[in-house]
Amino acid sequence: MKPYVHLLRFIFAILPFLGWSQTATIKGIILDDANIPISNVSIKTGEIGTTTNENGFYELKVPIHMDISVEFTHISHKRVVAKFNLKNGQTIEFNPVMSINVEQIATVVIHGNQRQSVDGVTTIPPALIRTIKGAQPGVENILKTLPGVNISNELSTQYSVRGGNFDENLVYVNEIEVYRPFLVRSGQQEGLSFVNTDLVQNVDFSAGGFQAKYGDKLSSVLDITYRNPIKFGINTDISLLGGSLSVEAVSKDSKLSGIIGLRYRDNSLVLNSLETEGIVKPVFADVQTYLTYKFTDKFHVNFLGNISSNKYNFQPQNRQTNFGTIANPMALIVYYEGQEKDAYNTYFGAFKANYFASEDLTLKLIASTYHTTEEEYFDILAQYRLGEVNSNIGDENLGEVEFSEGIGSQLTHARNDLDALITTIEHKGDYQLDDNIFEWSLKYTHEDVRDRLVEWEVIDSAGFSINPPKTGVFNEQPYQPYQGPLVAFQNIRATNYVQIDRFQAYAQWSKRSELGNHEVFYNFGVRAHNWTVNGTGIESKTQTVFSPRAQFAIKPDWNKDMLFRLAGGVYYQPPFYRELRDSSGVVRPDVKAQKSVHLVLGNEYSFKMWDRPFKLVSEAYYKHMTDVNPYTLENVRIRYRAINNAKAYAYGVDLRLNGEFVPGTESWFSFGYLKTEENIEDRGYIARPTDQRLKFGVLFQDYVPNIPELKVYLNLVYNTGVPGGSPSYADPYEYQNRLRDYKRADVGFSYVIVDGNKTYNAKWKNAFKELTVGVELFNMFDVQNSITNTWVRDVYSKRQYAIPNYLSPRVFNVRISMRF
Repeated sequence: MKPYVHLLRFIFAILPFLGWSQTATIKGIILDDANIPISNVSIKTGEIGTTTNENGFYELKVPIHMDISVEFTHISHKRVVAKFNLKNGQTIEFNPVMSINVEQIATVVIHGNQRQSVDGVTTIPPALIRTIKGAQPGVENILKTLPGVNISNELSTQYSVRGGNFDENLVYVNEIEVYRPFLVRSGQQEGLSFVNTDLVQNVDFSAGGFQAKYGDKLSSVLDITYRNPIKFGINTDISLLGGSLSVEAVSKDSKLSGIIGLRYRDNSLVLNSLETEGIVKPVFADVQTYLTYKFTDKFHVNFLGNISSNKYNFQPQNRQTNFGTIANPMALIVYYEGQEKDAYNTYFGAFKANYFASEDLTLKLIASTYHTTEEEYFDILAQYRLGEVNSNIGDENLGEVEFSEGIGSQLTHARNDLDALITTIEHKGDYQLDDNIFEWSLKYTHEDVRDRLVEWEVIDSAGFSINPPKTGVFNEQPYQPYQGPLVAFQNIRATNYVQIDRFQAYAQWSKRSELGNHEVFYNFGVRAHNWTVNGTGIESKTQTVFSPRAQFAIKPDWNKDMLFRLAGGVYYQPPFYRELRDSSGVVRPDVKAQKSVHLVLGNEYSFKMWDRPFKLVSEAYYKHMTDVNPYTLENVRIRYRAINNAKAYAYGVDLRLNGEFVPGTESWFSFGYLKTEENIEDRGYIARPTDQRLKFGVLFQDYVPNIPELKVYLNLVYNTGVPGGSPSYADPYEYQNRLRDYKRADVGFSYVIVDGNKTYNAKWKNAFKELTVGVELFNMFDVQNSITNTWVRDVYSKRQYAIPNYLSPRVFNVRISMRF
């Protein structure tokens, strides 16, 4: 064994030195005015040179720690000169546009510093999002492979970050905050994510320690930028789960540009594979547009619009769930009557005016309106039978339930309606003075929510009605006659008319400078948030919080390309309507803002391996939370206690290694460790509903070397189980059992029939800029994941069994993508 030990020691000893090449790399694609790649462009600096290939791609090794000029020349285009000064092992992407008829700027200076690195922001390539789909395609499908991000339900677009819940994440599109529906309780009801990936130009994500310019939430920021098109184009994507179409264009004078996207989604393929059989009609559709009009070079106006219609109709018929052990197999058989009809319709519009007063001063005015009308109606009678399964191999009744241990029924009813109108107006500005950047904002938001909540549930077990524990009257039939009133197990009735007025402001300062030979970055800012809650029958309450935040980053002048980052501050989350409403539907206006103190320490190490760029990103974090508003989590529905009677903490480590494991493709491997606990009313610390201890994620791309048009991706996630699935009215201090681990692997194969960078003899192929066909296999190992439990009583022992509600099994999909 000794030779193997010595070999392992040698490998681990040389790994840190793989990035010690004494060069840096500049690479990119050179385009012309029509956005078409230019081949045979000569690229030269000193005695070093290269040329672009047929796709306009180039890669140039350059010396480090010195000012160099790189010259780009072509016989049919104007010359471009760019200056660089790069660190050892550094790789930057530079994509110049070479003009034919217009003189180029004489010199372009590239510093090679990326804002995302010093800000602690993860940038996700838009092409990756459009290439790698999933059972619920979108930005969230990629987020789940990042460390610290938990999505344990492939039917949902909701995610939790570093111990937070779904309501603790900010989402912006072109600096405009967007929202998600209120009443959704399960992933299959959700519909489409707001973000349309066909329109996306840039995706930034921060898992904590973000700057003051972002809003007041406790966990994360997803910052999306929609693109301004430069020419006409059509993109379409069709699969067995629906389709999308986007069209982009620009006027002849280039003043008006716009892009519009339409999406249609039918999840029947996935939902019909679930254990509960029935007639399901999940139809989701939306249309989005982003327009830009340039009145002058200094004054631009943007419009972002969205109309979304999500309808979920379900008539369940029957269900059989097998569980237990090999020695004691059990089964739950359920027969249903009734149906569920849900509808979520949203309308969103926002104008943004941009005034570029000078090269250093930019002023913006944003006005937006979000309107959602939501209905949740159902009447479902479920009659169940819990029993032992025949496990005798060879018996003609193998797999059938032979002995009943529990019988009963459950009748659920809901007539929930919600109408919310959110209006916002905001002024933003930024001013650059030398190396200093000053940013500020003033924002007013009015939220008007009208909510009617009518929900009740009646449970009958072994022929006798089950009363809720809080009544103090227990049904002991058949041993003792029951003479008390029949009470619904759950009965919630409330009508709320609530208005919330919010005033927000922030100011922050950023600076880049040098500390000796080291590059440093500073950021400091503070937010203020004032809100007033009032409404029909509600006593008006006003509160104010202040949130200071800071970041510091240093890039040492070392041979190794390292970046160290420290971020922290005070983060508040003033309550939204749902956080004000308790489990009985009563609105409590005196609920305080939850408070969290963040401390994040990060490191980025860029190095070369196999002569290709790689980056290892590490972050350790700690959150101390007070005035916590405890909640229960069932599938994706959150119900708050609406009282700040807890404190909590979260800490962990996130690691991500990304790079070109296969030349020309980006992949990454992620690992996260998290522990988060809460102390409710000083009863001691217990795990929070989002206490997901370990997380592994893999996003891997590859292609066949001899057939590069044949590509494959693997999207793999493993999450340890979170606490949950406890019975109604259960005390969380008594029920700390965890759901099973979440394990899922999606794989996709695609073949590029037409590549827009090539010319084909077949005329029909030249009609496309791109044509790709592919197949996808979701949950390819057919793992039985569960998101909640159904609790059923044993007739004899009165014991409650936890029967898992399984998510989707293996599903096959076909996809066609076209670009014109």
